[in-house]
Amino acid sequence: QVQLVESGGGLVQAGGSLRLSCAASGSIFSIYAMGWYRQAPGNQREFVAAATANGFTNYADSVKGRFTISRDNAKNTVYLQMNSLKPEDTAVYYCMSQVLPAGTAYQYDYWGQGTQVTVSS
Repeated sequence: QVQLVESGGGLVQAGGSLRLSCAASGSIFSIYAMGWYRQAPGNQREFVAAATANGFTNYADSVKGRFTISRDNAKNTVYLQMNSLKPEDTAVYYCMSQVLPAGTAYQYDYWGQGTQVTVSS
């Protein structure tokens, strides 16, 4: 079993910053990509950012220049530094990891439970 535990959400004023963390644990052989998605009320879940194990990163256009994703591969942890937050960034943020569990040749996507980010105007 693989678990993802997120932390760092909260309430912040527009223009402020938050840092999200997501730690993967369990029977892990390797992790390819780790990333973040978000879902606002009434909206579909959307991609925010992702980072591969060898350092490549990818961002949604709406967060480029404001959010920074990073990884600590030794700790199986991914971070999302969010600066210049806007009210439209308000959503539940979900961590996702593409994991190759120990003892298998198949890669699976695992999701965290979500953490609420609220940006007030």
